[in-house]
Amino acid sequence: MYRNLVILFSLVCLPLLSAAQFKAFRDSIIQISGITMTADSLRAVPAVSILVKGQGRGTISNSVGVFSIVAFKGDTLQFSAVGFRKKDYKIPLDLPGNRYSMIQLMAEDTVYLTETIIKPYPTRREFEKLFVSMDIPNDMYEIARKNNEQAKLRAIAQGMPIDAGGAYNVFMQKQQQSLYYAGQMPPQNIFNPLAWAQFIESWKRGDFKRKN
Repeated sequence: MYRNLVILFSLVCLPLLSAAQFKAFRDSIIQISGITMTADSLRAVPAVSILVKGQGRGTISNSVGVFSIVAFKGDTLQFSAVGFRKKDYKIPLDLPGNRYSMIQLMAEDTVYLTETIIKPYPTRREFEKLFVSMDIPNDMYEIARKNNEQAKLRAIAQGMPIDAGGAYNVFMQKQQQSLYYAGQMPPQNIFNPLAWAQFIESWKRGDFKRKN
């Protein structure tokens, strides 16, 4: 009898506990929406990275500084952008509702670089004189001349593999051709008069002659 009462009590209380846990989980979720702006002039700051600390997820503000992210109450949001100091915002646990709007002000971060001293030539005439009289070894001229020979450049171009853009274009052309002739036999160029005309013109030009 006691065992049956325990089972009955568990069956009655379990849904109530599950509902309470679901309500607590639902109430802890909050959507933070807002805008990132400069602290001094209230200008929108785009491309601000907003991360939820310890969870490895986040978002980025758009071109006008607007962002939106879902987090839990009690989480800490970290705002960071190039040229601005990092800012942390801890979401209060007692925020009412599941939506909250905010304006995050970003303070500019001044970076002081080491001093650079540029010493140009005294005058333009002095620079031209030194540039013209610069002594360049002959072997460097010869290397530059050989590297710019048209025959060598053509040979290098023929041996170079196709790049990513070219491979994508070839793939899309084949894909388009296969879809265009889907369900039917593709035409044969042996019966194409335009192909025969191109072949005859190439033969007259000597494109098929063996080249040394």
